[in-house]
Amino acid sequence: MTTKYVLFVATNTAVIGPNNRHTGFFFPEIAHPFEALDKAGIAVEFASLKGGKPPEDGYDGKDPVQSAFLESAAYRRLGRSRRLQDVDVLDYDAIFFPGGLGPMGDVATDALVKKAVRTAWDAGKIVSAVCHGPCAFLGVTLADGTPLVKGRKLTSFSTAEEENYAKNDVPFDLESALRDEGAEHSSAPPWQPKLVVDGRLITGQNPASGQLVGEAIVEALRHA
Repeated sequence: MTTKYVLFVATNTAVIGPNNRHTGFFFPEIAHPFEALDKAGIAVEFASLKGGKPPEDGYDGKDPVQSAFLESAAYRRLGRSRRLQDVDVLDYDAIFFPGGLGPMGDVATDALVKKAVRTAWDAGKIVSAVCHGPCAFLGVTLADGTPLVKGRKLTSFSTAEEENYAKNDVPFDLESALRDEGAEHSSAPPWQPKLVVDGRLITGQNPASGQLVGEAIVEALRHA
């Protein structure tokens, strides 16, 4: 099989909200999807909005997948992420947005992110995200002017989860914003894994869902 390539797009937001909460990408939400793709022989490359080393949050050294990623060549490559503006998403078979609170501070509103998502979608690529990562899809409109997420099944970090996690730190509620653009949003009970696959749109609800998203991308690429 010809090697497939997936572009991970990380946040550069290190602090968010009125309380200056430390954030970044949520470590397992890159480590777990990466492991699934790497085991399948799929190549992963890293970008971020500004390039360089993205800030990180949520590392758990007791998780062997996270500790292995921390010691990997892939983690070193992540530390030298390319600027999104220097990347052509058409070079990749899929694009993936990990979560953490960080994306709510830059990915959610960045025009280049919206362009990348639209370009990938229009080219028939797989578009995927986990947790707060689906904020990348907000404001993306298709050629006929309709929102990308309108009428599509997806999931994200839920309102119920945000209530007891970062309600006072994020600029808006992600589930509500996705619903406002017409998404058919569903979620599992807080912190339980959930995957939603709607054609080429692949989403996971929370950190526990990262492995499922990675495996779903693998499966989709096998049939692409």
